[in-house]
Amino acid sequence: MNITSEFDTIAAISTPPGEGAISIVRMSGDQAIVIAEAIYQSETKKLTEVASHTLNYGHIYDPESNEVLDEVMVAVMKEPRTFTRENIVEINCHGGMVVVNQILQLLLRQGARLAEPGEFTKRAFLNGRMDLSQAEAVMDLIQAKTEKSKKLALNQLDGKLSGMIKHLRQTILETLAQVEVNIDYPEYDDVEELTSALLKERAVEIKEAIQNLLLTAKQGKILRDGLSTAIIGKPNVGKSSLLNYLIREDKAIVTDIAGTTRDVIEEFVNVRGVPLKLIDTAGIRETEDIVEKIGVERSRKALQEADLVLLVLNQNEPLTQSDRELLQLTKEMNRIILLNKMDLQPHLSREELTEYVENATILEISVHSSEGIDTLEETINQMFFAGKAEERDATYISNSRHIALLEQAEKALKDVIDGIEAGVPVDLVQIDMTRCWDLLGEIIGESVQDELITQLFSQFCLGK
Repeated sequence: MNITSEFDTIAAISTPPGEGAISIVRMSGDQAIVIAEAIYQSETKKLTEVASHTLNYGHIYDPESNEVLDEVMVAVMKEPRTFTRENIVEINCHGGMVVVNQILQLLLRQGARLAEPGEFTKRAFLNGRMDLSQAEAVMDLIQAKTEKSKKLALNQLDGKLSGMIKHLRQTILETLAQVEVNIDYPEYDDVEELTSALLKERAVEIKEAIQNLLLTAKQGKILRDGLSTAIIGKPNVGKSSLLNYLIREDKAIVTDIAGTTRDVIEEFVNVRGVPLKLIDTAGIRETEDIVEKIGVERSRKALQEADLVLLVLNQNEPLTQSDRELLQLTKEMNRIILLNKMDLQPHLSREELTEYVENATILEISVHSSEGIDTLEETINQMFFAGKAEERDATYISNSRHIALLEQAEKALKDVIDGIEAGVPVDLVQIDMTRCWDLLGEIIGESVQDELITQLFSQFCLGK
């Protein structure tokens, strides 16, 4: 449904602020072309006369002072074959804070309104250009940190998740319709039994499909948000050196002085296609230094919230009491124990770790010589994906909102099955089936409140 006439014309800068070769000022709305024409000069056609989806050379000028502001290329795209299904104009000007802001101010003075965050994509959703899950995928694509997270977003943007959800909703709808027919027009004495059997069969079928989707949630969230990975160890065992090596940058200060890292340092890194949110922590130890003590407390908090712990031990010295405490502290966590400084004479053996290690992965590395780092990266990938991240056609659930709704839908289907097995009347059981249909509809925006839509799109960047 195209509802362009209900909207005013919005404008925003769509490129990041700062100096660059090109910046883009974007408009969408019924009057976008007319407003752009008011500040555009060309020796050829007017913008209101050019064909759709063309790039037009000219100048932007201030109608009040007649001053030329910039030489530009203006893209004109006429509705409905546009991102928002409205008229869209994109002014490609020279990059820089001054000129791009001047052009935006001119458009606002001519009648456009400054767009809210995510309003272009919001209009695409409201005008039926995409459903809500696809709209959310737009921001995921912008924020993708690896090739795999980009593919995940593209799959959702292409409608793979939407197609699955719509299929499940259609199955529920057909089932509910059949139930109503059976109730209203009973032809057999055992109609109640037949109807209950149908409901249970469909509920089990849909529940299994939802469970299969939820099985991908852990991997999907890692690909979307990154694997929170805490690098911990006592002071001066090589934590910051490991961080610097993985991100290929001297982000953390490295010295021989214990306690150099005073705060938690966070960086994203691509490890075999898996985004890792690396957290370099202050060395966990007892200290009287006030600043270091704050860093240690933050380290403990980061450790509690981590998906993966890289516990670094110094292989060049015997196991210390601090090492033993960290081994005990991380015993129940997903962890990889790294015996660093393998290029030096070893004074710590794997046998010494037996008391604290059960089925944990132990790797020998040397950050100094980069030995064993490739093995570490492959181990992380296998630990959380076991090769599954390479499945091109897999549909991963990565959005927390989608996961929560699918879990509620699964619960509603369980209530359907339990109700039938307990002999609850069909007209009561189908209430839970209808609830499942509504919950799935919230994922794609078929049954969602305006407040949620406003909140979701407010998280988008301005100009998108």
